[in-house]
Amino acid sequence: MKLLMTAIAFMAGFVQAAIHADDNWPQFRGQAGSGIGSGDPPIEWNVETGKNVEWKTAIPGLGHSSPIVWGKRIFLTTATNSETDRPSVETGWAGGAGESADDTGEWTWQILCLQLDTGKILWTRNAHVGVPTIKRHLKASHANCTPSTDGKHIVAFFGSEGLHCLNMDGDLLWKQDFGRLHSGPYDEKTLEWGFASSPITHDGKVIVQCDCLNTNFVAILDVATGKEIRRIDREGEVATWSTPLVVITEGRQQIVCNGYRQMAGYDPATGKVLWHLNDGGDVPVPTPLFAGGLIYLTNGHGRSPIYAIKPTANGDITPSEKGIGNDGLAWWQTKDGAYMPTPLVREGLLYTCNDNGRLAVHDASTGNLMYRQRVGSGSRTFSASAVAGGGHIYFASERGEVTVIEEGKTFNRVAGNRMGDTVMATPAISGDRLLIRSVDALFCLKTNDREKNNRQNQ
Repeated sequence: MKLLMTAIAFMAGFVQAAIHADDNWPQFRGQAGSGIGSGDPPIEWNVETGKNVEWKTAIPGLGHSSPIVWGKRIFLTTATNSETDRPSVETGWAGGAGESADDTGEWTWQILCLQLDTGKILWTRNAHVGVPTIKRHLKASHANCTPSTDGKHIVAFFGSEGLHCLNMDGDLLWKQDFGRLHSGPYDEKTLEWGFASSPITHDGKVIVQCDCLNTNFVAILDVATGKEIRRIDREGEVATWSTPLVVITEGRQQIVCNGYRQMAGYDPATGKVLWHLNDGGDVPVPTPLFAGGLIYLTNGHGRSPIYAIKPTANGDITPSEKGIGNDGLAWWQTKDGAYMPTPLVREGLLYTCNDNGRLAVHDASTGNLMYRQRVGSGSRTFSASAVAGGGHIYFASERGEVTVIEEGKTFNRVAGNRMGDTVMATPAISGDRLLIRSVDALFCLKTNDREKNNRQNQ
């Protein structure tokens, strides 16, 4: 009996640890960049009455980075300005004209740690202070990149202001300077839009994608020391605001990068190009996605293709001018891609929402269209990517309206929630909590016990 009880206790501890690990949201779009949470977040809330709002914490400055979660701590970044408490940000089509923000004064780039249960700010660390090397887009911030963590290190990237690595208590371990990283449109090099590719931490390494107008490369660094292990040249690429993805399949590991001229998979051990294709959109933003044994890439500026790539692909897999694919592509099409938000795959369906709110849902394995539908109400623009949890998918518009739909082959809108503030950052999910960062605050949404019982009884 004692042996049995010991075994039960061990298994209970194992299951609890597994659940705890699943609740972590360690990088942009969570575990492996999937955008899928493990719990059952609320589908309805009210920020005015406090319904299903566990807490709300004001965040200083301006930042579009997403929160990440490890254990009972939240980490996020921001940038504060010496001359104003609330730097301005444009939204909608008015902010998309391409101009740079006319900021003045010094900025302070910061990393914050909050307590998950209460929203209390536990510590704030200043990473850099000074005048920005590169201006930001009217819609952007100087803290666009979502940090990443492996539970021991917190890695925050501020573009030209450097890559910073802290321990979990906020002590600086190392800093890496990549120099001036000029991100802007390739056909108007006088414009400066700011950096937005987030770092990822994998297997003791940090991977960053630096596609800019003046330099183009992927860097692999040792997460413990900051020493650069390898630099992969992406010469000829235009500025890219996409986060890289590590894809591991039997017998092969690769770093996948979105791009305009070099959508590609690279061998991290050698830097060799495994496969590549081109002719996507000319301002690449969405992050690659791996689900159901396929790699998905999409663009939406100028052109709006979707590519479903086999991880075994080799060489040039660009479809021919006649529309003929090759063995490296499971399927592809020239429309329904996304300009800003990263797609999501759930239960064999690919959800692609463009920045204008048009949602297209395809069979993820064949590309067959299930439906198209507008999400949101009125005039809406989407910069944040969708996330999923508890059988529902959440789409946050820049106006702060969060549309919740059921997963499935038909469109079923179940709720529309208003944050009362601009939302540019992709939400995060930790267990039953939904974390939404607005321009002014971080909200933690969680179904209270009464609401949970009502949902279970329905």
